[in-house]
Amino acid sequence: MEPAAGAIDGGVHRFPLRIYFEDTDLSGLVYHANYLRYLERGRSDLLACLGIDQRAALEAGKGAWAVADLAIAYRAPARLGDALVVETRLSALAGASVSMGQRIRRGERLLADATVRAAFLSPDGRPQRIPPAWRDRFAAFG
Repeated sequence: MEPAAGAIDGGVHRFPLRIYFEDTDLSGLVYHANYLRYLERGRSDLLACLGIDQRAALEAGKGAWAVADLAIAYRAPARLGDALVVETRLSALAGASVSMGQRIRRGERLLADATVRAAFLSPDGRPQRIPPAWRDRFAAFG
């Protein structure tokens, strides 16, 4: 498992990222769908910070995470060269899913606000209970 790039502090995971030319359109603004990628990177990095190895779980046939619900509000555009932070907070922990609030910020400026529910799925695509050790790690985070 690769080391995490972000850090957890006070129940908030913060994942830094920079906007590159490939993230933008010709006007230098970030294309709206890229925000979903940034949110995913934040959630994946949170799992790494919690010691949850997604690749090992997938390769061992334990299952994988999938977004079940997502709502996003775009507040302001990100631009070429911006240094952003994806903030992730746990909002609910259920038997087979985790709900999180996520924000993308440039300094103090809120650029996007999202709520996400990720379900843990068996290899055949059915929801399954989150492994107990992972539940404990989520509970300690939130």
